[in-house]
Amino acid sequence: MIRRLLMGCLLLLSACASQPPLPTHNPSLALPLQLHVVREQDAQRQDWLLVIQREGGGIRWSMMDPLGIPLARQKLINGAWQADGLLPPNPQARELFAALLFALTSADEVSTLYPGTQEMDLTRTLPSRWQVIYHSSLVFRVSLPGQHLIYHISPLETAR
Repeated sequence: MIRRLLMGCLLLLSACASQPPLPTHNPSLALPLQLHVVREQDAQRQDWLLVIQREGGGIRWSMMDPLGIPLARQKLINGAWQADGLLPPNPQARELFAALLFALTSADEVSTLYPGTQEMDLTRTLPSRWQVIYHSSLVFRVSLPGQHLIYHISPLETAR
């Protein structure tokens, strides 16, 4: 019984430790945004559509496949994710949304909201979490080190 309880506690702690970092308050973003997301991992490619918009004091993230079928919906309110609708939890989507929030944060705000951020030329890194390589402010690539996972981001109207 005690062994199971300890294992449960360890699993809970590991789940908490893997939560993506979030800023203490929402950065100033030019919203709404409609983005084309291309996920590449192990020679597989998936295309998604993402809408980011303000709602009340938070930010709503809605991701769907090219047919419009919802894949993930979350609200970021007061530095915490909240489910939006009846979709099951999607930790990969939360990681993507958090990485995009980091990538879309202005250069003026990023060092304050994400301590430890490194910036050089067109590259922004939050060590051991995300690397963003910019082509422009809304066209960039997000890499997750160690996962061989890359997201290509562009505005929906200029999807590649």
